[in-house]
Formats: sequence, structure tokens, C-alpha cells
Amino acid sequence: MSVTLAFDIYGTLINTHGVVTRLQEFIGDEAPTFSNIWRDKQLEYSFRRGLMRQYQHFGVCTSQALDYTDQLLKTELSDQQKADLLAEYRILPAFDDVTDSLTTLKAAGHKMYGFSNGTADAVEGLLTNAGIRDLFDGVVSVDGLHTFKPNPDVYAHMVKTGGAAASDTWLVSSNPFDVIGAASAGLKTAWVQRSKDMVFDPWGIEPDLVIAGLSELAGGVTRS
Repeated sequence: MSVTLAFDIYGTLINTHGVVTRLQEFIGDEAPTFSNIWRDKQLEYSFRRGLMRQYQHFGVCTSQALDYTDQLLKTELSDQQKADLLAEYRILPAFDDVTDSLTTLKAAGHKMYGFSNGTADAVEGLLTNAGIRDLFDGVVSVDGLHTFKPNPDVYAHMVKTGGAAASDTWLVSSNPFDVIGAASAGLKTAWVQRSKDMVFDPWGIEPDLVIAGLSELAGGVTRS
């Protein structure tokens, strides 16, 4: 039976480390380290802004995290190089399993939404660039609420937009903080453990489903 699927975008459908190739042109072998720190700081800034109620959209968090990482690693990127990297962030690639898996889920009759900390324009652009926008019923951004995941309000907003009960709405994410936030708000959850090295936070709140890739999702989602 069909359910509503809310897909996290950054890190779940779209590979945030797709920027590494461009980084390598600028800083060589430090690129993977830079990318990891940049991503971690981007999320940290969104958490902090949410708690402080000092909202700036996700693109600002991304830009400021880039500045931080550049200073931390003393890579001395030029303004033009930073602009190029931020432009690259708007055309990041989808993971290899995304298109086929989403096509299968769509054919099964599930309602599907992109659900992101990013602005609607940024997410629409990423999904369109990846050639998968037509597979979604809509895009749900936190931007209109002026806060970020894992604030419970954003999951309530997703449930309301999707039109199904929370217990029939699945959050699909590779980010443990997102899964825990959604589960705490009453949604069903699927954690995409894209690497065996990924560790789920030991909070005593577990995902309903753990999958190594999106191709495993179709066989696991169920209605309440």
C-alpha cells in the first residue's frame, strides 16, 4: 500500500561531497578533509541558528561554513574560488542509486516529496539538474518556518503538506539527527547508511528501517 515518502536532499539524494573534484583543483589532496569539515560546519551552523532563533537561510550557513573551513585549514581560497565552489553546490550530483530507486517507488504509487533545510529554489535546482524533479509531488523547505531540522515544527509542516498521518509518513535520510528528529515527531523513519563506517547516535531512538541504499527502500516501507 502507498505511503508518503519525505526524502532528505543533502547527503541522502544529493552527494554533498560531489564538490571534492572542484576542490582538488584548488587545494589538491586536502580536498576530502576540507569537504568533510565544510559539511559538518554547515550543519552545525544550522543547528546553532535554529536554537538562537537567528535564522539565515541554508545558503548562508553553507557560505559561512566555507569561510570557516578555509580559515581553519589555511587554504587561502580566493573570492573567485569560493564563488566557484558555492556555484558547484547548486549543481551537486545525485548518488548513483537515486534515479532508478525513485522511479520504482513512484511507479508503486507512493507520494514523494523532497524535504530539506535548503531553500525551495535551491532544492528545485538540484533535483532538476539531477533529472529527477518530475518524480516528486512537491518540495517542502524549512525556509518558510525560519528554522531548521530537527525542530519538531518542520516535521509537522511536512506531515501537513503531505496530507497523510504522521504514522503513514516516512522520513528517508542518511543523517541520524534528521531520523531522530522525525521519529520524535511521530513519523516513520528509514536511515540510509551509505557507509558501514557511519554510526547512528546512541540516543535510544532507533529508525524503523536501516538500508544500505535507496534500492532497498521499496521492500521496507509500510502503512501503519
